[in-house]
Amino acid sequence: MSKSREMDTLADAASPEKLARVAHELGCRSVAYTYNDPAIFMEYAADVATACREYGIKSVAVTAGYMCDEPRREFYRHMDAANVDLKAFSEDFYWKICGGHLQPVLDTLVYLKRETSVWFEITTLLIPGENDTDAELEALTQWVVENLGSDVPLHFTAFHPDWKMTHHSPTPPSTLSRARRIAVKNGVRYAYTGNVHDEKGGSTYCHACNRKLIGRDWYALGVWNLDAEGCCSACGAPCAGVFEAKPGTWGARRRPVRLRQYAA
Repeated sequence: MSKSREMDTLADAASPEKLARVAHELGCRSVAYTYNDPAIFMEYAADVATACREYGIKSVAVTAGYMCDEPRREFYRHMDAANVDLKAFSEDFYWKICGGHLQPVLDTLVYLKRETSVWFEITTLLIPGENDTDAELEALTQWVVENLGSDVPLHFTAFHPDWKMTHHSPTPPSTLSRARRIAVKNGVRYAYTGNVHDEKGGSTYCHACNRKLIGRDWYALGVWNLDAEGCCSACGAPCAGVFEAKPGTWGARRRPVRLRQYAA
């Protein structure tokens, strides 16, 4: 490695303290741990989360939820929120497609609900012919309501063919809408469609009066009918979630960050 390349690498070294400080300087309200699953770098994520808390910055895990009990308890002690992939609702899918098992993921979801204050949401990527039947969607959504309650948000997202699954077709928007209808029918208050432009399916509605509370089209926010306490401005019913007093304006923009730009 050349001397200049080596210096660049050292300048971009991401110690937990440096990541937290740079996030603070950029005005970040939270840091997400994703790509790959933070279970792979659990100790590092925990150290970053600890450093972030010194600045009041929240930590969000984006994860498959596949963990044993002891590391699960240690890891989520450091997290403020999580988005957990419930990849399907069949052991056959988990074993055939993922090389894993369904029950540990269900155990993580139940643990988060019953034993932590972590705000969490669930995402299920619907793959045509693999996990998108009415029967499976009925079973999945019924389990969520019975074991986690009606207020846990459930996102149904579109699959796009890639890598080892190019033989499958993209998920039709109608499949996502069907899944959302089944979820709402079974008592899920906050069911969403994702990876598609679907303002209706991506928006949040009041569970009491059905007023649109938050309008969304992918990353763009539209109407905002929550008061400063996160309640419906029409009927006063609380909307489950963690909210700022006002909506953000960042939208779909991206901002690459090079740590070398910031002092060590």
